Amino acid sequence: MIARSLRWRLLLGAMAAILAALAAAWFFMTLLFERHLERRLQAEMTRDALGLVAALSLAADGRPLLDAEPGDPRLQQPAGGYYWQVTAPVAALQSRSLWDAALPVPADVPAGSWRMRNATGPFRQPVSILERSLLVEADHAPVMVQLAQDTRPLATARAEFGRELAVFLAVLWVVLSLAAWLQVSLGLRPLRKIRGDLARLQQSASTRLPTASLREIQPLSDAINALADARERDLEIARRRAADLAHGLKTPLAAMAAQSRRARESGAEPAADGIDRAIAAIGATIDAELARARIAAAGHAGGASARVRPVVEQLVLVLEHTEKGGGIAFTVDVPANLELAVPPETLSELLGALLENAVKYARRQVRVAGAAGPGWTRLCVEDDGPGIASDHARRALMRGGRLDEAGEGTGLGLAIARELADATRGSLTLGEASLGGLQVGLAWSGTPDCRRD
Repeated sequence: MIARSLRWRLLLGAMAAILAALAAAWFFMTLLFERHLERRLQAEMTRDALGLVAALSLAADGRPLLDAEPGDPRLQQPAGGYYWQVTAPVAALQSRSLWDAALPVPADVPAGSWRMRNATGPFRQPVSILERSLLVEADHAPVMVQLAQDTRPLATARAEFGRELAVFLAVLWVVLSLAAWLQVSLGLRPLRKIRGDLARLQQSASTRLPTASLREIQPLSDAINALADARERDLEIARRRAADLAHGLKTPLAAMAAQSRRARESGAEPAADGIDRAIAAIGATIDAELARARIAAAGHAGGASARVRPVVEQLVLVLEHTEKGGGIAFTVDVPANLELAVPPETLSELLGALLENAVKYARRQVRVAGAAGPGWTRLCVEDDGPGIASDHARRALMRGGRLDEAGEGTGLGLAIARELADATRGSLTLGEASLGGLQVGLAWSGTPDCRRD
């Protein structure tokens, strides 16, 4: 789920980038802190070394003499961690802290400047040694001046600084991650607005996305609007082609009907019956395709609503003037203020198909009921006819299923009603009516259970 989320991809990418940057910052900052400690150590040792050289002199025999020692108390404590040593060819002079140990004397000590190096010093301590070869008096050989300091306190300071810096950077990472989350949320907010605009576009083919407030979003809005225009054009072309096909087949069908009548008049009734069946099949196919074209239009029509009771009463009035409908008792149990977010012509097409089917198979009664609640609307059409077996009902409600194709004699009206219900984001179920026949339940954002009415 995270891999398919743009929000999480951006957020995790930002958190990983921030973490990598802070880890690099930790490494270089601790390295700079270590270099700073080393420079300060060298500066302090150089200062003490210059004081030591200033107090240095040589005896007549070349032994080094010191007028005053540096005042650091570590130099007076054995193994105190700070040491000095002056080495002449004839003798050596050293701090009390060296006790009975000595600093290692290299063979290549520079004479022009002080040199700093790391080594293992007395008492097996890691030390930094500052050393230089000096000519104290012209008539004597050069002497070597060395100062050494234990570097373990520097390592401890570096480790403590690294730990404290790591805690600070961890808190900073959390703060920056929250800032990244806020940035991603604000950056993706225009996409949430587009999602709402797309929902309105899905409900109505005539709706288009408004002009985006951001330049980066405008190309997406333009592309979606262009796609919606192309979809609407294709839908209109398909509807026109279906209508043209229906009108174009009327003349051939009329000619076939005339041929059937002539064949029947001449005594060729089997041939006439075959022609009539072919004409009926072609007519049913044409009616179905025209109905599907109207269904496609209904699925892309939005923004309209209809009062249910006037539509039902108008349909009942028409059906009462038909031969079969004149003998049916209609009951309309629909609240007068019940409204449905479906265009009136679509609702009339939907209920008309169900009522025609109910009148066709009813014995004496047809009932239309309606109810609504918070966020849902339900309509039910039932009759006292023979009904439909449960397996036939399931086949009728399957995608593409029609009972007339199975020889049941009904199903085209139910198929049209089901597809219209789907196109208007509703649902349709078939069941046993309380009158004993077929019960058709329609629901929008609810359960099409007429027993709850």
